[in-house]
Amino acid sequence: MKLTAGERSSLIFEGISTVILLFLLNVSLIVMTDFAIKSNPGLENGIFIIKQSLQIGPYHTQIWSYQRWMIGILILIDIWVLIWRLRRRYAQYQLQHIIRELHYIAQGHFDHRIPFRVRGGQQQVITSVNSLVDSAIQSMDDERKIEQSKDELITNVSHDLRTPLTSIIGYLGLIEDKQYHSQEDLLKYTHTAYEKATQMKSLVEDLFEYTKVRQTSAPINIMSVNLDQMLEQLAASFELEASKKGITMSADTKPTDLMIEADAEKLGRLFSNLIANGLKYGQNASYIKLTAQQKDQQVEVCVTNDGAKIPEDAQIHLFERFYRVEESRSKATGGTGLGLAIVQGIVDMHHGAVRVESNDKKTSFVVTLPLDYTPEKN
Repeated sequence: MKLTAGERSSLIFEGISTVILLFLLNVSLIVMTDFAIKSNPGLENGIFIIKQSLQIGPYHTQIWSYQRWMIGILILIDIWVLIWRLRRRYAQYQLQHIIRELHYIAQGHFDHRIPFRVRGGQQQVITSVNSLVDSAIQSMDDERKIEQSKDELITNVSHDLRTPLTSIIGYLGLIEDKQYHSQEDLLKYTHTAYEKATQMKSLVEDLFEYTKVRQTSAPINIMSVNLDQMLEQLAASFELEASKKGITMSADTKPTDLMIEADAEKLGRLFSNLIANGLKYGQNASYIKLTAQQKDQQVEVCVTNDGAKIPEDAQIHLFERFYRVEESRSKATGGTGLGLAIVQGIVDMHHGAVRVESNDKKTSFVVTLPLDYTPEKN
């Protein structure tokens, strides 16, 4: 830390004044001591006898006079006092600089950091202050992102609810005003309203599930799950829907009867969403394979299809809520846009990871989970 010109002048003045005061004090002590000894002949003779009797070293050197010893000791004390006072004053200047920097940051200059380094414990204070400001800025940025995320959530939900709701109100209004010409028209209107209501129900259910898995305090029911049996059951449950699209379902686990500690209900939802995603978006796919393989203390589960490649610029956004590769938000080509976001949330709850690998030959969603679930420590 560099001192200002005024501080340097003050420090020099402090040193000079301290030296003068110590010099005067030393002279006073020496004069008073000398006067006290000379005014007492017995004490003076005693000191002389002691000096004559004390010899130092192999050459029997006698000690100097007591005045020289006294002066030497006083000089050492003076040097210590001078250094102590200058260091103390310098530390005060450092503290004043730190306080000024803190006031400057407190005035709203959150991009500013205390730029200088000092020695001693005050450097820890500077480091802590800079870290605290960084944490505060990060918290403010996170809060802004949360607010922005909430606004986006409201916008997307409003959009996805308004469209089917408008259709429902429109067709029910036609029925209410008896603006239909035949029984077939009536059934057509009610069927369309029913489909739109089903879409709304699907969105609300997905939104509810998404909010549950994103809550840090969401309950998780951990139990031993036979992953082999789960994947076989999931493949069988989607087999009819897949066969209608000319897609074959298969499941393979190595080793067989692979056990994992997880929430069975949420794990089933995770893989169901990935399979449903493959059925919706795997254009011209001929198969969907569910494979699981143990790797050390983890298990890697892949949901693979040979459908159309996912664009590279879209892969990094797939697990964002309401994101869809197609931008029209059409219900004919996509769902609510929350399926993969729910997958990400469930994976996070199990302290795992999920990624997508897609090329011209196949697309795989790879889920890595620990075999043994370990709760997070608060």
